[in-house]
Amino acid sequence: MRAMRISAVVSGALGVLLLVLVTVGWSPLLSFDREVSDALHRHAAAHPGFTQVNRILTDWVWDPWTMRALTLLAVVWLLRRGERLLALWITGATLLAWLLQQGLKTAVGRGRPQWPDPVDSAPYAAFPSGHAMTAAVACGLLLWVLALRWKEGWRGWGTLAGAAVVSVLGVGWTRVYLGVHWTSDVLAGWLFGWCCAAVTIITYRLVAADGPPAAEPGAGSRMEGTR
Repeated sequence: MRAMRISAVVSGALGVLLLVLVTVGWSPLLSFDREVSDALHRHAAAHPGFTQVNRILTDWVWDPWTMRALTLLAVVWLLRRGERLLALWITGATLLAWLLQQGLKTAVGRGRPQWPDPVDSAPYAAFPSGHAMTAAVACGLLLWVLALRWKEGWRGWGTLAGAAVVSVLGVGWTRVYLGVHWTSDVLAGWLFGWCCAAVTIITYRLVAADGPPAAEPGAGSRMEGTR
């Protein structure tokens, strides 16, 4: 619990720091963003095949709607098991994270990278990356739910955890590589996304503390491994 609280505070503080630096236009950060984007855009423009793979990954495999659909499946599964409080908590957290994301985009109003020869496009403001934030929230919460209910005899935990990490990191890469986000947009999305997931876990534990145990026997050690 303590480690989860620390991670929530640290990720939130770093996200706010990035928010301030972007808002005030701190030139070292903006220069870094531009240098990375310029280098990746040159590569993307010169390698259309690899660029198309990245577009498929970002538009279908790791799209925010894909992540929301996976979250919805988890909520339905929890409801079928009679775990209404946990299902409500996941649903509420997903909605609040989306509202935070949209609020930040509107408040900051950061423009996306502009190119004379774009390889992809995206609407709305850039900061924070919605793809990165949604993936961090969804994958973090899904792994947590699985950890709570994982049985010792089941196999494949490492594969699922690895897929979640690859998804979160991979979608961030695609957004910068395709030239629709700055690197700091993606970093902020990851930080705010994990902060939302961590706060969700902490608050659920506090609310459910006086109720029935939230985890199956033996799941506690698994949960520790996800912190």
